[in-house]
Amino acid sequence: MFYFYCKMALVMSMLFSFGEKIRFLRESANINQTQLGKAVNMTQRKVSYIECGKYEPSIDDIKAFCNYFKVSSDYLLSLPKGYGYPEI
Repeated sequence: MFYFYCKMALVMSMLFSFGEKIRFLRESANINQTQLGKAVNMTQRKVSYIECGKYEPSIDDIKAFCNYFKVSSDYLLSLPKGYGYPEI
């Protein structure tokens, strides 16, 4: 089971966009866009625009999502683990 989860996480990190990952994480946490927006200090509309790719998140937005979902910026930005960029 753990192997399957790791494999799925790897595939997801390579195939999905930033917004699709945010939506997946949000739905996995069983929260709506309004709840996520409040948690990361954004409007529901901004969360929606990020999820559908209409808005490029700022570095502060990326940090907020990473902190809330407890994931690395490398994961959200589809960078290979240990690629050499400092953690945001």
